[in-house]
Amino acid sequence: MIDAARSLWREPRAPDPSGPAPRDWAFVAVLIVVAVGEAATRTDLVWRPFSLVLTVALAATLPWRRVHPLAMVAIGFGAVSIADLVGLVGDVEWDGLGTAVFLLLLPYALTRWGSGREVASGLVIIALPVVLTALSGDPVADVVGGAVVLLLAATLGAVPRYQQASRQQELAGIRSRERTELARELHDTVAHHVSAIAVRAQAGRVLAASHPGAAADALVVIEEEASRALDEMRSMVGALRRDEASRPDLVPQQGIRDIERLASSTGSGPLVDVELSGDLADLRPSVEAAGYRLAQEAITNALRHARHPTCIRVRVAGNRDSVRLTVDDDGRYGAGGMSTSGFGLIGMAERAKLLGGTFEAGPRADGGWTVRAELPRHGTTS
Repeated sequence: MIDAARSLWREPRAPDPSGPAPRDWAFVAVLIVVAVGEAATRTDLVWRPFSLVLTVALAATLPWRRVHPLAMVAIGFGAVSIADLVGLVGDVEWDGLGTAVFLLLLPYALTRWGSGREVASGLVIIALPVVLTALSGDPVADVVGGAVVLLLAATLGAVPRYQQASRQQELAGIRSRERTELARELHDTVAHHVSAIAVRAQAGRVLAASHPGAAADALVVIEEEASRALDEMRSMVGALRRDEASRPDLVPQQGIRDIERLASSTGSGPLVDVELSGDLADLRPSVEAAGYRLAQEAITNALRHARHPTCIRVRVAGNRDSVRLTVDDDGRYGAGGMSTSGFGLIGMAERAKLLGGTFEAGPRADGGWTVRAELPRHGTTS
């Protein structure tokens, strides 16, 4: 419990709160009109001018509730507490205007945007009017009901905040797994090149005295393999996590040519048509692996989310600078289509980004879904 309390106390503010916006001022204008109308028509209102001025003044502070949640709580509930205290001392039953119900936005904003320290301090301030209401002799049911309403408003603010935090953690996990996969592929690639360098170096040492020409050829191969390994490391190592401690197992990598194995023309599922064209030779291993994984994930997403697709078309085209991958399907989707914030699409976009490429996915005008990716052939782009 103590550790949980300390964690909540150290909780930072929610990121990117928005400042006063035109809709806020429009809301304030509506509140002022309603407050004036209520003050003019209520016959049981105590301290009429004071109640109206206080309500209007507090309404004018609402646009800053997201950027300064604790200050707005202190102003709003502090003013109400002072008015309640004066009424309690003077034996006057002051309830204020019903329009002041907008103050429920303040506990919502406090838990939605405030830091842990601000939330703790603000809840204490919010509790003051409840305590004064109890001291004034109001029925217990009214006091408890008011406290429950305030806590409900605060809870409603906390829910989207922690949903957002949970999603950010899930996104971080997706990106971390993509980096781990790239680390595995980098390990396999560099291990292959270094093994070739070691074999050639040993052969060159044996042949150096008797066959100088063969030794020179071995040096050429060593230079080429070392250059490829260095290029591959430069293209990826900067994007990978530095704290990866586990050593991945060696596994065979699948490349662009293996995409053809994903094609299918029989069975109960849709036709998967694969076409490879252009210059697809001598690609970097990381581009080979990424191309295959992007195609595989795009096909899987179409099979999983599309309704009644008849054909999934995979097109891979290479040129001197890049490799382009396009995956189209003709399935039907709901009103929202396939969510572009899905974790599968996020992982695909992250992989393309780490290799210096581009990625986009979205619905087609004539129905269906399209995934497009472009990966550079020679290292990451700036």
